[in-house]
Amino acid sequence: MSNPVYLALDLPNLDAAKALAERVKSHVGGFKLGLEFFCAHGHHGVHEIAQIGLPIFLDLKLHDIPNTVAAAMHAIHVSEPAIVTVHASGGRAMMEDAKAAAPNGTKIVAVTMLTSLDERDLTRTGVDGNAHDQVMRLAELAQDAGLDGVVCSGQEVRAVHKRWKDGFFVVPGLRPAGSATGDQKRVVTPRQARDDGASVLVIGRPISRADDPVQAARDIEATL
Repeated sequence: MSNPVYLALDLPNLDAAKALAERVKSHVGGFKLGLEFFCAHGHHGVHEIAQIGLPIFLDLKLHDIPNTVAAAMHAIHVSEPAIVTVHASGGRAMMEDAKAAAPNGTKIVAVTMLTSLDERDLTRTGVDGNAHDQVMRLAELAQDAGLDGVVCSGQEVRAVHKRWKDGFFVVPGLRPAGSATGDQKRVVTPRQARDDGASVLVIGRPISRADDPVQAARDIEATL
């Protein structure tokens, strides 16, 4: 992958999302369309962004009983996404069915632990151990289920990559040096994540909310 940066286009206005995508397309490797975008614009919106010509990452974080997740995966075949997410906490059977139902050529990756969570949040939800241990447990489960890889923070990607040599690793919650972290709690720079084994770098606000999104995308691209 020549440019691992996927721009998060989670904008409520489709025209604004398309305009931003067109502006920065020469400086990113693909577009991440999340739950907000998909609920607002559906398959039509995905198709419109896909027309720009870069791969689409559908970050839907599917999490339900295996049969429902498999049916949802069948329903998104029409969008021909390059990457789709499910939650690893849905269990091995759910992940196996999601992979079996996925479109040919689509990578299915499991979300381990949201980058907006920290160890206090884990404790409050009844999970023992630290963030690193939780990510490693769920990454191992995803690998056993036959998925292509996982989503994890930049703080864990080195350890996951060491254990899963041929895995595909998506790292969100990235912030260029000196930028605000916002609602993210476990962040690293794009360069560090890439050096530690990230396959895809998901970056949103540092580009989409920059005064000059094109220059912001260029600056990030130059560090990689």
